[in-house]
Amino acid sequence: MKPLVLISHGDLGIELKKSVEMIMGPQDDIYTVSLLPNEGQTEFLAKFEKVVAKLDDFVVLADLYGGTPCNVIAKQIMAGANYRLYAGMNMAMVIGYLNAEMLGSKADLIAEARNGVTDVNEALQGLIDANS
Repeated sequence: MKPLVLISHGDLGIELKKSVEMIMGPQDDIYTVSLLPNEGQTEFLAKFEKVVAKLDDFVVLADLYGGTPCNVIAKQIMAGANYRLYAGMNMAMVIGYLNAEMLGSKADLIAEARNGVTDVNEALQGLIDANS
């Protein structure tokens, strides 16, 4: 599997990995890098570089487009780093990525993220209306 690196403010990435593992089992190829409250861009980049130094080819998911973790890694891409970065990560996106990797296909991470967002009340109303 192509490794996945989850970057986030605080421990969101760590906890997201734990939640995904409840469903998908242990995930040795998911790595996390957290930006902690007492850290800045320099510290975050150093932690990121340490994690990815042992990885050849990987995908990065960031918690928030325009947030520090995403911006720091986007700057690396602009400076010539060669990896994919997606922002707005959610659980459906991570699970979609893992499923695609297991099947040997390419995940559409944007579609996975969007499909993970649902107005449940509206969906339930549609079911009620269909059965009326």
